[in-house]
Amino acid sequence: MNLTLEALRILDAINRKGSFAAAAMELDRVPSALTYSVRKLEEDLDVLLFDRRGHRAKLTSAGLELLTEGRHLLRAADELEQRVKRIATGWEVELRIVMDSIIPFEKMLPLIDAFDREGSGTRLRFSFEVLSGVWESLLTGGADLAIGAAYDGPDMIHMSGGFQTRPLGAIEWAFAVAPTHPLAALPEPLTASVIQQYRAVAVGDTGRALPSITSGLLTGQQTLTVPSLGAKLMAQLAGLGCGHLPRAMAAPHFASGALIEKQTLEAKPSGRNQIAWRTASRGKSLKWFVSRLTEPATQRMLLES
Repeated sequence: MNLTLEALRILDAINRKGSFAAAAMELDRVPSALTYSVRKLEEDLDVLLFDRRGHRAKLTSAGLELLTEGRHLLRAADELEQRVKRIATGWEVELRIVMDSIIPFEKMLPLIDAFDREGSGTRLRFSFEVLSGVWESLLTGGADLAIGAAYDGPDMIHMSGGFQTRPLGAIEWAFAVAPTHPLAALPEPLTASVIQQYRAVAVGDTGRALPSITSGLLTGQQTLTVPSLGAKLMAQLAGLGCGHLPRAMAAPHFASGALIEKQTLEAKPSGRNQIAWRTASRGKSLKWFVSRLTEPATQRMLLES
């Protein structure tokens, strides 16, 4: 006989149960059938798989190697079977979700927990991008669903017919500086010409092919570019620059005095964040997330404190 998954399952059961009889009971087979299968496999491979001396069936070194590697095949076969079953019932094997870093990942944890209770078996793969990088990930096929995408996105999103978008909501912004920053002592409202003289802290756009998106930066203004919103907050707390922060993020630091909110003559350009997805992806997992993300309670959870 050739090496088969059935033969590997027999070896695995005998090894775990310690005897041919106990393994036969687990597999709902007669012991003689297992004995025949093992002897036939030994003949075909021309190796001794079990040391039959003593009361307990013990694998030889060759048998142990075969079973160790064979268990990888058994797990792979089981996973394949489960994937096929999930696909047949409409659940994706994997759902790739890209998030704009404006949304802290911890805000997604209750949603992930609720999804797990569906028992779909779908693997979730999350990634973070910033501004145009979110749209680019969706356009290039790196993600099935985008959460928190800024503004309306490139024309290709709306013109190709391959994507759908829904508003997620708007984030309230506040202009913040450290108490030691020169802008902290200047009269309000701050004009653009005054702000332009001081370095801004900005989260870098992660897009590679699409035109970069900037928000709240002034022409000619010196910029400290950082990799995340958390890094932007830390830089502004340290007095290394100025800029807008989500009010929910800045509020505790306004209350403690670690940051000062300054009124500006020109408000930060507003733009609603979006959820967007590939219309070619029609699985139940994607539909579940889209449905939950359009609920007002979920949107408040993601965008507000």
